Amino acid sequence: MSRIQSITSAANPLLKEIRRAISRGEQTPDGLCVAEGFHLLEEALRSGREVPTVLTSETVRETVDRQVRGLSTTRIVALPDALFQGIASTETSQGVMALVRPAEWTMEQVFRGVSLVIVLDGLQDPGNAGAIARAAEAFGATGLLFMKGTASPHHPKTLRASAGSLFRIPFVSGLDATLARATLRQHRVAVYAAMPYTGSEKLAGATDFVRKCAIIAGSEGRGVSKELHGIAEDVAIPTIGVESLNSAVAASILLYEARRQRQEADRQSARQLTKEAQS
Repeated sequence: MSRIQSITSAANPLLKEIRRAISRGEQTPDGLCVAEGFHLLEEALRSGREVPTVLTSETVRETVDRQVRGLSTTRIVALPDALFQGIASTETSQGVMALVRPAEWTMEQVFRGVSLVIVLDGLQDPGNAGAIARAAEAFGATGLLFMKGTASPHHPKTLRASAGSLFRIPFVSGLDATLARATLRQHRVAVYAAMPYTGSEKLAGATDFVRKCAIIAGSEGRGVSKELHGIAEDVAIPTIGVESLNSAVAASILLYEARRQRQEADRQSARQLTKEAQS
């Protein structure tokens, strides 16, 4: 059974570390990320991530204990409800917070197979960054690159918006423009920049997403950076009545189109093989 510890002081060193990690949107000194809520705890465990510590409010202590019972390496830290609410980053906290050790991914994992990579270029909103990560997993992307200036993949809000996808989909963070350009060229992928629709850009439906490629999602304010735009081909989603879409919405639509094209290519290949086998 998991070892249970009680903390009643806001000055406890562990709580100070957690508050600092949440406020800065980064990992704890031990390299753990803060995942709030029962869903993220479940997703971390389902994804095989190490969960050394789970904090719980007294109200849901028994529920949390049942959920991690049998995990000998996980300790439960119980806090009075008011103290727990004081460190939580959500206004309506569920009373549970997991400290999760994230996976360490390589560029080879991000660009594996017929690569479909999303480059997050300066997206500062953790909600948008996390939503893109969720869509990337849902539509079969091989991985993500988080550029410098982009919300951290370890930010509690990014993790929450990803709904657990960042525990599974490979990503590398902290790249500058020079390294990102070199990496994209090294892996010989076609690079597409998601741009607002003006009528002159190549449309998503006419873009080849079947080949190895990377899609750049620019920041909410300035769009794709000049440094990365220089190596990319513009691609747009035709819209009516609005100039541009939210970054997460646009990235999701492009990822869906990539998935649609790749599934159709697979079906065509299967039909061709069947035809050849019958002839």
